[in-house]
Amino acid sequence: MGQPIAVRTDFTAVEVRRLARRAKDSDQVRRLLAIAAVLDGASRTEAAKVGGMDRQTLRDWVIRFNEQGPDGLINVPAPGAPAKL
Repeated sequence: MGQPIAVRTDFTAVEVRRLARRAKDSDQVRRLLAIAAVLDGASRTEAAKVGGMDRQTLRDWVIRFNEQGPDGLINVPAPGAPAKL
């Protein structure tokens, strides 16, 4: 089993929860709350349950959070041609 990815430390759990309260995107809120649980010391499995995802998905979002900050947790539209309908 590999080592868990460390979450950036320039945000505290309280700050991440404050960002979640202000966020408009519900998916971003779930992801922020899961990351706040990790910062509080919850296991990755417990934190993933908080966010309604599995551990691998949480790992992917932690990587995005580390690279792009809270705004990186918002879904971006898929590239390519727009839908025809």
